[in-house]
Amino acid sequence: MGHKENTLSQTTTKANLIEMVASRCDLSVAHSKQVVDLIFDEFSEALRAGDKIEIRGFGSFTLRRYKSYQGRNPKTGQSVNVSPKRLPFFRAGKNLLLRMNR
Repeated sequence: MGHKENTLSQTTTKANLIEMVASRCDLSVAHSKQVVDLIFDEFSEALRAGDKIEIRGFGSFTLRRYKSYQGRNPKTGQSVNVSPKRLPFFRAGKNLLLRMNR
């Protein structure tokens, strides 16, 4: 993640993130896993509570609410009722956008 020239075909996973935190912060993998899990858990709880998450220079996460609607089953064409749902939405911050477009 980050320093590779050709990152378009790379996928950063939770395991990669844990290893990166461990090496950069001189922590064990077990401690790094606890840190990453704590951050993800807190993000999830904040969104579940309807809070906004804002990380300056990176971006923000909000929860978008969608009402129920009539959809169609693509295989059968039958009309189906789609339940209301809440989905996380990420909006990149200005600094992240600038870094991606250098």
